[in-house]
Amino acid sequence: MNSSALSSVTPPDSLAFALLRAATIVAGVLAGRSLAEGQIGQVEAPARPAVQDLVYGSLRSYGRGDFFLSRLLDRPLNDEDIHALLLLALYRLETRPDAVHTVVDQAVLAAGSLAGGRCRGLVNAVLRQFLRRQPELLAAASSDPLTAAQLPAWWLAELQADHPEHWPALVAAGNAPPPMGLRVNLRHHSRAGYLQQLAASGIEALPWGEAAALYLPRPLAVERLPHFADGGVSVQDPGAQQAAEWLAPLAGERVLDACAAPGGKTAHLLEMADLDLLALDLKPSRCRRIEDNLRRLGLTATVRVADCAQPEKWWDGRPFDAILADVPCTASGVVRRNPDAKWLRRAEDVASFVATQARIIDALWPLLRPGGRMLYATCSLFAAENGGQMERFLARHPDARCRRREQLLPTDASDGFFYCLLEKTC
Repeated sequence: MNSSALSSVTPPDSLAFALLRAATIVAGVLAGRSLAEGQIGQVEAPARPAVQDLVYGSLRSYGRGDFFLSRLLDRPLNDEDIHALLLLALYRLETRPDAVHTVVDQAVLAAGSLAGGRCRGLVNAVLRQFLRRQPELLAAASSDPLTAAQLPAWWLAELQADHPEHWPALVAAGNAPPPMGLRVNLRHHSRAGYLQQLAASGIEALPWGEAAALYLPRPLAVERLPHFADGGVSVQDPGAQQAAEWLAPLAGERVLDACAAPGGKTAHLLEMADLDLLALDLKPSRCRRIEDNLRRLGLTATVRVADCAQPEKWWDGRPFDAILADVPCTASGVVRRNPDAKWLRRAEDVASFVATQARIIDALWPLLRPGGRMLYATCSLFAAENGGQMERFLARHPDARCRRREQLLPTDASDGFFYCLLEKTC
C-alpha cells in the first residue's frame, strides 16, 4: 500500500488514513518487525501524531484486542492487515468513547483499501458487536489475569518471580504512557536557569535527582524546547542519565562507549568532561544517529561501526580508563516506550540476551586498565540479565570487584534500569 493509493481514498489528516498507515505498521510488528526500524518516521507529517498514538497505544494494550476478537469472531482472521486494523479500531473505541460512530465509519472506510475491500462488512459487524457487548467484554477482560496485565504469560511470570513485592506496580507502569525526560547541557545552562526558561515559555517541568535531569508532566514537541536546536538540552530519560553519573568521567580519560547508539549516553559523558571517547555500534545508520546528536551538541568523539565483542577487529591496544557497556537486553524496563517488545519477545529470548551480554562484557574486560572501571547497564527488570549476570561475571573474573549496583524501577518520571559499577583490581 503506497501513499498515493492511500491519499486517493482519504485525505492524510483523516482518521481513516491514520488507521490505514497504522495498520500496515502494526501488521509488520505482528510479523516480527521492530518499530526501531523507523516506520512511523516515514509516515506523512499530517498523519504522524495520530498514527503514533494508534500504533503505540494498541501495542501497549498487549493481547487486549485479541481477547475481544476471540469472542467476537467465529474463526481466526487470516489477513494480518485486517487483524491489525481491528486491533487499532478496538483500541480507539475504548479510548475515545465520545467518537465511537466516527471510529466505526472511518475503520470501515479504511477496510475498503485492505484485502481488496472484501472485509468492510466484517469490520463493521465486529466493531458494532463490540459496542453492543462492551460491558460484558470489559468485565471479562478485567477478570482475565493476562489480559488485565497486558503482558505475555512468561513476561508476567518473570516479573512476579523477580519482583514479588513490586510486580503490580511494574505492570501498571509498563502499560502507562511514558514520561518525557530532559537532560540540561550544563556546559550551556544551570538546571535552575533552564527551568526558569521553560517556565517563561509556559512549559511545566520538574527536577529529578541532583544533576541535569528534568521531566515534563506533559510531553511536547522538541521544537518547543528553548535552545534544543543549539544543544542546550536533550531528550533523555532521567534514569538513563544515571549511566554517565555512575561512570563519573574525568577530564582527559580514554573512554569506550561500547554499544553507543543513539548517542544519548555518549553525549552526556562528553558534556561532563573533555574525553578521548570512542563510540561503537554495529550498524552504519545507528552510527550516523550518534554523529548527528553530537553535531547538534557541538561535541566530538570517534564513532566507528564495529562489533564491540570482537575487539581484535577495532582495538588499537591502548587500554581504556572507563568503559560503558550498555548491553542489548529485553527492554523490559522501557516497555512503555517500546511496546512492540511485548509482541516480539519470547521466553527463550531472555537466555539469548544473557549469552550475548556475557560475550560482550567478557570481551571488553581485558581492554580496561588496572584500576579502571566498567559500568554494566541494561534497561531490563529481569534478574537473569542484571544481578544474575553480574554474579556470574564476578565468579569468572577474580580481578573484578563490584563497587556499587542498583536496580532502578520505573516511576512516573523515569524508566527502569540496572547498573553495576565494576572496578579492575589488578
